[in-house]
Amino acid sequence: MKPYFLEDSIRKKADSVSMVGKKLHSSWFMRKLFDEHLLEFRRPDFSVTADVMPSIFTGKDVANDRSVWTNSRGFQVQLDIGKKVYIYSYLYETQSLFPEYISRHIQETKVVPGQGRPANFQVDVYNDSKNFDYPIAGGYLSYTPNKFLNVMFGQDKNFIGDGYRSMLLSDVSTNYPFLKINLTLDNVRYMSMWAQFQDPSAPQFSYDNGFRRKWGVFHYLDWNLSRKFSAGFFDAVIWQDADSTSKRGFDVNYLNPFAFLRPVEFNLGSPDNALIGFNLKYNVTNSISAYGQLALDEFRLKELFSNSGWWANKYGVQLGIKANDFFKVPKLNVAAEFNTARPYTYSARSSLQNFGNYNEPLAHPYGANFKEVLGIMSYQYRAFQVRGQMIYASYGIDPANANYGGDILKSYVTRTLEYGNDTGQGINTRLYYGDLKLAWMMNPRINLRLEGGLTLRSERNRLGKNEAALYTIGVKSSFRNLYFDF
Repeated sequence: MKPYFLEDSIRKKADSVSMVGKKLHSSWFMRKLFDEHLLEFRRPDFSVTADVMPSIFTGKDVANDRSVWTNSRGFQVQLDIGKKVYIYSYLYETQSLFPEYISRHIQETKVVPGQGRPANFQVDVYNDSKNFDYPIAGGYLSYTPNKFLNVMFGQDKNFIGDGYRSMLLSDVSTNYPFLKINLTLDNVRYMSMWAQFQDPSAPQFSYDNGFRRKWGVFHYLDWNLSRKFSAGFFDAVIWQDADSTSKRGFDVNYLNPFAFLRPVEFNLGSPDNALIGFNLKYNVTNSISAYGQLALDEFRLKELFSNSGWWANKYGVQLGIKANDFFKVPKLNVAAEFNTARPYTYSARSSLQNFGNYNEPLAHPYGANFKEVLGIMSYQYRAFQVRGQMIYASYGIDPANANYGGDILKSYVTRTLEYGNDTGQGINTRLYYGDLKLAWMMNPRINLRLEGGLTLRSERNRLGKNEAALYTIGVKSSFRNLYFDF
């Protein structure tokens, strides 16, 4: 699972960019800018830190002769109470003028990728030169009574897997409320989580009730079978909160943290959407790991082996390999990964039951009906960091009044084909994406860095092509993972 505990993830990121042997500045202003938290108060059983988290950068998409910029002001607070309680909270207020392909995506989904609905969004008014204003808040309370148990309650994201992507549960979508229990017994880790999601695409009952809601329950068991091999089992169920005739709310039948969900869902005779999956990892050496995932939404063995392209053979696969200190070069890390999902995977009869949150997938950002190959390289030398990424993807998009299985928000009832489905069907589209970033770390406590970047993107199909060539430069500060590589 990544992260195991979110506070550990934040601290590890800060530690990973700390400069060993770095000489601290003498003046208060320089220490706060380069070395320390803005506010810090520590006692033996209590500590609190607070920081301002700015991200201000500008650039240009030279392929479309378009300026781009982001102005983000953030604030975070971390609180330790003894050794058992940890609280983390953050708030960001951001304005951005995005590249054209991101603006078009926001107009189609009504969501800034991973960050929720823009405050100034106008329905049915398309303007790809519009800047967006979007606030987001998150945080959680983590309680660890002993070395075996951790309970976490918050509004944030979660990730399961060992790769860059996840075919089971990723941090692509915007924040959502959740309650999570983590249990650790020697070489076994178990997670049970209950969450609530929103669906802006579903018709609202009334303006006062807000967006329609749905619930999700997730279980994940990870077992280190040996020093080299670990295996994980995942299951999840999504169900809608209410329909036009009744309100179901949270179903107490899913409250048992140790029950396998598929039998429970079957015994309820419910139309809920169930997903199971597997996560495998093998440590080839101390620095090289191979990993993979299998997500099973629905399938029949007879149809699967008949090679008939039946629509309900819905599954996703991930295969990857990564290496740390590659060629024995300290902090040179590389990864290569393949991801694919069959048409209609993660979709459901209703968008209130699909594997998504706030018009975004809960797994891979492409949804379904795609194949993707990606490579990532990163290197750190003292305060300097460089990161490169390349992606090739092939996916199918829908022509008007058709559903070829790529958009998980569409009901599978409206599917175009019963048989003969193949990955990439519809308007087959090819994506070429490259990104290079060079950064100088200013303050590792808040991941404050001076960063320059270059992004090349080309999306092509029989209808034409969409190009982007971006350069950006500015100051960034954040521990969040945000994905614009689509």
